[in-house]
Amino acid sequence: MKIVIAMDSFKGSLSSLEAGKAFAEGAALVYPDAKILIKPAADGGEGTAQALVEGLGGKWRRITVDDPLHQSRTARYGCLPDGTVVMEMAEAAGLTLIPEEKRDILKASTFGVGQMIRDAVEKGCRSFVIGIGGSATNDCGIGMLQALGFTFFDSGKKEIGWHGEDCGSVEKICMESQMKELKDCRFRIACDVTNPLLGEKGASMVYGPQKGADPLLAARMERMHRHFAEKTAQAVGKDYAGYPGAGAAGGLGFAFLAYLGAVLEPGIDLAMETAELEKNLKDADYVITGEGRLDDQSAMGKTPVGVARLAKKYGLPVIAVAGGVAPGANLCHEKGIDACFSILPEAMSLKQAMEPERAAENIRRTAEQIMRLIHTAENRKN
Repeated sequence: MKIVIAMDSFKGSLSSLEAGKAFAEGAALVYPDAKILIKPAADGGEGTAQALVEGLGGKWRRITVDDPLHQSRTARYGCLPDGTVVMEMAEAAGLTLIPEEKRDILKASTFGVGQMIRDAVEKGCRSFVIGIGGSATNDCGIGMLQALGFTFFDSGKKEIGWHGEDCGSVEKICMESQMKELKDCRFRIACDVTNPLLGEKGASMVYGPQKGADPLLAARMERMHRHFAEKTAQAVGKDYAGYPGAGAAGGLGFAFLAYLGAVLEPGIDLAMETAELEKNLKDADYVITGEGRLDDQSAMGKTPVGVARLAKKYGLPVIAVAGGVAPGANLCHEKGIDACFSILPEAMSLKQAMEPERAAENIRRTAEQIMRLIHTAENRKN
């Protein structure tokens, strides 16, 4: 028997790999001779880099970068055995890095994201997988681009600053100053939003208020973005402002598209492909997935449903486990998950349930019971 385990993290408790190992230990109590394969699973958001690095035997690199308001901080990115770099822009420019009272959308910059990329490029890396969720910025990626060597000048031929508001001052763009190695780099961006850069569904109008912009400020930044998009189109010969995902992360999606030739892809598909999940599913007998909580939102495209969608290409049974299974989780059955199980054996507080050792033991216990049921059914067939 071959069992493939591809579980998302139980956030605040167990990583993807830790949860998968716990299930494997429980399953082995019933099927000690089974081939049990643990693959990292994530949806492209927070925790994706950790899942891929830990699950695929990668290594972390830590460097000092500028946070959104240009204070020094340590950020990390992962290097996979095949040379692929896995990053999350939130490591350097995430909203959670800035206390709410200090958030300033006009000043926040993606410069630190560019510093991470530059460091990897200088170390010889050329293949990148980057998640861009959770940003504090609305600078159209101009900070990241400056860290990579692109230069921007105002009407007085003075090089502009790194801040969000500076994108509205660009009059001339120097493409030749970029790192020469960038032309050999491949950027795949985990992006689950389809917002364009501009308009009612654009970066400033939709996401600006989440980052501290009132309606007047959001409208002002919309004008800045429009100006930068026009100057960019003149420089690169193509208008990317209307592309789906261009408005992601305050216009960082636009910068990746227009300046770095990136491809924007659904996060879960990109994560599963990087983990080579599909080729390991083809000859499986059972697929196990899960996350901290299964509910109606899980059915909207979170990790377990993504794993199930891939497994159903090969007609495989899919079982999901979770810390909590809400009433809306039944919608997951329509998305390919055949059965859902809560790992909680008795009533307990959320704090207790999230204790790593307790959570791991609960997964092991649940795994054993699931596999005992499967064993009984398999014996009846034979």
